[in-house]
Amino acid sequence: MTEYLAVDGGTIAYEVTGSGPLIVLAHGMGDSRAAYRGVVPALVAAGHRVASVDLRGCGESSVGWPAWSRTAISGDLLAVIRHLGGPAVLVGHSISGGAATIAAAQAPSLVTAVVELAPFTRKQSIRLGDLRMKRFRQGMTRLLGVGMFGSVALWRSYLDVAYPGVKPAGWAERLDRIDSLLREPGRLKALQSMGRCAPTDAGAQLGNVRCPVMVVMGTLDPDWADPHAEGAAIVDALPTGLGRLEMIEGAGHYPHDQFPDQVLSLTLAFLRSVADRA
Repeated sequence: MTEYLAVDGGTIAYEVTGSGPLIVLAHGMGDSRAAYRGVVPALVAAGHRVASVDLRGCGESSVGWPAWSRTAISGDLLAVIRHLGGPAVLVGHSISGGAATIAAAQAPSLVTAVVELAPFTRKQSIRLGDLRMKRFRQGMTRLLGVGMFGSVALWRSYLDVAYPGVKPAGWAERLDRIDSLLREPGRLKALQSMGRCAPTDAGAQLGNVRCPVMVVMGTLDPDWADPHAEGAAIVDALPTGLGRLEMIEGAGHYPHDQFPDQVLSLTLAFLRSVADRA
């Protein structure tokens, strides 16, 4: 059942299931909390209370926000954690991976661990040679087209590249739902606005994180020419010993949706290691 939390600037929609230690799931731009439908039941079965959040401007959350940065999104996620009586493990995908970094750095008492799925957490730079890689070139041209022209069709085309090979169950219905949401007033603008926000604010906070972090990257993620190098750079920027990198073979930019069982296995093992350290 959808619940709503009023925060400065709008209303955040979220859904809570299960009982136990709190895990908060935050999706990427242009998506909704439905992105985590493949992992929520197993997290609940493992003894967790799981809150799936719609980012500002996405899903059932309100539109028309004054800011779209990772810092702004992190404030929303921290507000949800406070409202639900944290602390929490914070799972963030793509733009929300950067937001989770900021939340962990700024509110260490509220965030016990972070899982970053294909995160945009550092300043990005593109080398000319990167464009020779087909999957990277295909992903970038589609994303640039969405940003410039506000095309839902181009976003659907990007998703086809971002989910290489294996498509999750109910793929056609999921695409149609994303399409329908993005055609609601203000939601495509939210996607475009998030896409224009550089992750430099998150990168500046990597060294200030004090909790364990697991970064999960897909080997075929089209958002980077070398996903492993990007994930390793994030781990290297964290304080020594806090970060670990896991790669999922054949996954694109949505490992939690393409390969939910593998992401679940990695996450639960990571949380056990966090508990052992506590």
